[in-house]
Amino acid sequence: MARLKVKHADEKEYLQAVQEVLETIEDVYNRHPEFEDSRIIERLVEPDRIFTFKVTWVDDNGEIQTNTGYRVQFNSAIGPYKGGLRFHPSVNLSILKFLGFEQIFKNALTTLPMGGGKGGSDFNPKGKSDAEIMRFCQAFMLELWRNIGPDTDVPAGDVGVGGREIGYLFGMYKKLAREHTGVLTGKGMTWGGSLIRPEATGFGAVYFVQHMLHRVDRDIRGMKIAISGFGNVAWGAATKATQLGARVIAISGPDGAIYDPEGMNDEKIAYMLELRRSNNDVVAPFADKFPSATFYPGKKAWSIKCDIAMPCAYQNELDGDDAKELLANGTWCCAEVSNMGCTPEAIAEFQKARILFAPGKAVNAGGVATSGLEMTQNAMHISWSAEEVDRKLHEIMSNIHHACVQYGTQPDGYVNYLKGANVAGFMKVATAMLEQGVI
Repeated sequence: MARLKVKHADEKEYLQAVQEVLETIEDVYNRHPEFEDSRIIERLVEPDRIFTFKVTWVDDNGEIQTNTGYRVQFNSAIGPYKGGLRFHPSVNLSILKFLGFEQIFKNALTTLPMGGGKGGSDFNPKGKSDAEIMRFCQAFMLELWRNIGPDTDVPAGDVGVGGREIGYLFGMYKKLAREHTGVLTGKGMTWGGSLIRPEATGFGAVYFVQHMLHRVDRDIRGMKIAISGFGNVAWGAATKATQLGARVIAISGPDGAIYDPEGMNDEKIAYMLELRRSNNDVVAPFADKFPSATFYPGKKAWSIKCDIAMPCAYQNELDGDDAKELLANGTWCCAEVSNMGCTPEAIAEFQKARILFAPGKAVNAGGVATSGLEMTQNAMHISWSAEEVDRKLHEIMSNIHHACVQYGTQPDGYVNYLKGANVAGFMKVATAMLEQGVI
């Protein structure tokens, strides 16, 4: 870590992600001298390669715009690079390296043959016309296409990249490569996409929470849940939690938090998506539409008393003070759904209080797992039903939970899900790296 901090001093998110993993795998790593002999850690923490490129496009006013594009191919020991593309003004190399590093272990946990990668651009799709987004996506793919492929690197969506963007990206790739392959996931249902992919991250997260609760003889039915964000991930989590009998009583956005003691229903969940499509990033109108809801400007969902907290927005969105407030209000379970959604201080508070806590690389792995299932369907030239995909997703999340318990159970019976997830993912990747030699 000391060497990395000197070498990458300005990449705080990346350094945070690496430190979290190294601290949790230290004792296991030290029991395997063969890992040290092959310098597995030194090789694992550095990406295989990073592509940085200029993306030049023309807006609707005829003005030339320039953005920066990235693709971080981190590790391919167990399969082709796999990870989303993020279009957001905050995108920089530190964030993409953190996300790509996390993706290595997340993908390993699914047991599907996928390596870790990530990419994106500082392009902001908010407020842009469809034509502008199409031109940007085409320009982005024009620079990227030679470095990806169905058995090389398979990007997907992330923040700012949904079905529309994936369609434009794939259309340009298909034109340039002159082939129709599963090079991107999150595709439209009529041209290679998988059913329930948009909901999969949220669905999988709730399945994981179910397993956590069942292990301590509790059930999700009747539990009060607070969720941050109102995009696809939060929508999927709210949908599945409501279907299983929980009450989603809080959601939040950049402008504040909504408290609705009645919980969600189909109409309210649909309105979450409508708010997202409005491009305003605000949740205040939710309280105007539904009399049972109250809007608290400037507040987070973590201010509202709940049983289960599920951060679904961005990295480090739940800090130490938020954790203390949740604990004071009686929260006894926190499941990260966003990548690295909790700060180290928040995680320390949860673990000190011995509540159920699980990291994003385990909880949100349902999204990339379903992307892996989409890759399989594309390779086999078939399409599975929603029920079959959901069954496979549920099975994968059950296996991930089992691996976390296997590697994270402490002598007193408390399950350190953070350690369990990191060790399970690391052992799979490290073993593959060792068996493939020094490359």
